[in-house]
Amino acid sequence: MTLHKILIFCTILLVSYSISAQTPSCCSASSVTEFANLGKDLSFVLTHEEPLPFILQNPSGVTTTFPIAGETEGQGYYIKGSKSSTKWIFVIQEWWGLNDYIRNEAEKLHKEFPDAHIFALDMYDGKTATKREEAAALMQAAKPERLEKIITNAAIFAGKDAKIATIGWCFGGAWSNIAAVLLGDKVVASVMYYGMPVNDSSQLIQIKAPVLGIFAEMDGWITPKVVEDFKSNMEKVNKSIEIHSYAADHAFANPSNPKFNKEFADDAWSKSIAFFKKHL
Repeated sequence: MTLHKILIFCTILLVSYSISAQTPSCCSASSVTEFANLGKDLSFVLTHEEPLPFILQNPSGVTTTFPIAGETEGQGYYIKGSKSSTKWIFVIQEWWGLNDYIRNEAEKLHKEFPDAHIFALDMYDGKTATKREEAAALMQAAKPERLEKIITNAAIFAGKDAKIATIGWCFGGAWSNIAAVLLGDKVVASVMYYGMPVNDSSQLIQIKAPVLGIFAEMDGWITPKVVEDFKSNMEKVNKSIEIHSYAADHAFANPSNPKFNKEFADDAWSKSIAFFKKHL
């Protein structure tokens, strides 16, 4: 190993230790356990229509890896922004994995924010699902400790001066919220679509960024009561929270859902873009 590589590795270890020392682990967070356990709920599984085949044409991004000390490298779909930009948007997949639908969402964000670095994180380390049962199994098998390390080490890859925005749907919505906890003041804006929110005040207090929540009024799992409690808990610890709920069911805006509601999805997307433009 060259001296240059040794120095890089040592820096990663030191920064990793710094992040873990300053930020409480979310591994025991009820939102992680609750959402993973939904994979055992047949009615929740059947709510998710299996994605129609889709292949992204003319991708502008590439698969990029980043180190995770002592473990397999993390990876994601990376669209490079301008050389001098410190703006990053982390895109966090649905429970299907990092498929071409999510890469396409990254491409859409790139068009809106051409100067920003867009990084769609691969939370399943290369695995994807096309069947509901496969997706449920992948979500349940994903270890929270590994998912945390993917997020925190992607932030290290982005650089010490990075200003990060996060966005995710369903499984990714929950982890977009958790990323705001894990990364503290590195996150400047966080958008979550109908993911199970963090409600532990000792974790919510770590959030420094404004949060935009997109939810479905007819969601039988992330119910209006769950959303109301999340908003209340955020406000109790003086955190910025903006909520928009739609007269729809869970996953109404998922890009892979054959039954997605275009009107609501377009409105939620425009609100998300406006939110990022305000804060990123």
